[in-house]
Amino acid sequence: MRLHSRLSLAFTLLLSCLLIPALTYARDLPDFVDLVSANEGSVVNISTKQNAAGATTELYGFSIPELPEGSPLQDFLHRFFGEEGDIPEDLFESRSLGSGFIISPDGDVLTNAHVVEGADEIIVRTSDRREFVAKLVGTDKRSDIALLKVEAEGLPAVRIGSSKELRVGEWVLAIGSPFGFESSATAGIVSAKGRSLPSENYVPFIQTDVAINPGNSGGPLFNLDGEVVGVNSQIYSRTGGFMGLSFAIPIDVAMDVANQLKTQGRVSRGWLGVMIQDVTRELAHSFGLDQPRGALVAQVLPESPAEAAGLLAGDVILSFNGREIPTSSALPPVVGATDVGSEAEVVVLRGVQRLTLTMTIGELPEDDTLASASAPQPATTQANRLGLVLGELDAEQRDYLGLRQGGVVVEGVNPGPADRAGLRAGDVILMLDRQPTPDLASFERALDAIGAGRTVAVLVQRGDSRMFYPLTLPNS
Repeated sequence: MRLHSRLSLAFTLLLSCLLIPALTYARDLPDFVDLVSANEGSVVNISTKQNAAGATTELYGFSIPELPEGSPLQDFLHRFFGEEGDIPEDLFESRSLGSGFIISPDGDVLTNAHVVEGADEIIVRTSDRREFVAKLVGTDKRSDIALLKVEAEGLPAVRIGSSKELRVGEWVLAIGSPFGFESSATAGIVSAKGRSLPSENYVPFIQTDVAINPGNSGGPLFNLDGEVVGVNSQIYSRTGGFMGLSFAIPIDVAMDVANQLKTQGRVSRGWLGVMIQDVTRELAHSFGLDQPRGALVAQVLPESPAEAAGLLAGDVILSFNGREIPTSSALPPVVGATDVGSEAEVVVLRGVQRLTLTMTIGELPEDDTLASASAPQPATTQANRLGLVLGELDAEQRDYLGLRQGGVVVEGVNPGPADRAGLRAGDVILMLDRQPTPDLASFERALDAIGAGRTVAVLVQRGDSRMFYPLTLPNS
């Protein structure tokens, strides 16, 4: 009997040891009930209506163009939809659904620009079923932010937090209308910060694993204090549905855009006038860096703040206004957030020297891309030890490509270092191992000076973009 009691006590103690950590862990999980209750009234559903006049319209899965008066198909539609010939008003309308949130009691509403793009009418529906026709104050496609205004007073506004204080691993909550299901709440953690997406270089996105689906766009992302820290904007998906990768616009960026739209009607961003790329391990070695870091300048645009300050192609930007630039994607958001006309100090690595350049920040143009150009037709030469068949550019070809000092064009690529580096026929080589190559003679001189087995950088213009490629020469 005594043994049985001891065994029972031991089993009870073992069970307690197993259960207590689980119960403790359960108590540590966040409770979102109060957070949702306090904030769902500030989240709105947004629907839009777009008249498809003059455009192709979809009817029951078929694309139907705008029909001229008297066409046989228009007569058929009138007959099909009634003896009076009244075609339903919404037959040639498209609708979209999204989310948004109230940022001021007098009716300022924030959402995504893509939610209201092309809308002829925007309807904002609150959680208590009131509906308002919203006025579009302004949109900013680069940040995907739109500011709306509804005529109302005493609306429940969210509390605005700061995305700068977010930490990776922190719990966050989204409220929105996925697939039209209003006031849906989903939770997760911050997966990463400062993400750069191909579609937008000026927004350091917050990555989360919060379940975001179509209809959540434009809705708020809350921290556990009930403050908005982001605007849900995009998902990564191969199916169109949630796959564990969601991206939100930091609220600091969104509110800056909203304030500019409200006060100026447009958004201005800082601009250097450079084309940049990441520093890979091979490029870091060729530029004398102990590890990959910084933003490598592939091109300095003419008449830009960067040109005026003396920045050169091949410079590696290490810091901007005292802020370290670990990767190229970190530079555009920092520059974009800098006031136009202000001065900034930029630390660059040029060869073996660290230089500090002072430049006056310009304003980002509406279209800051270069005009594309087709590959010229040069005369050919023999393949060199890189495996390149090169040709000269004449003055007309240089003007067409926008080249001040010319370059040599790749006519063919044989197996060898250039082929392994990814160079292609039609590329224009502007620099080799930090030496400009305006013609074949200068290219050959730069190539002859490179020892066997070295890794050097070659600056290439391909179409309207420029990029450095690492080339490793054979040992013999």
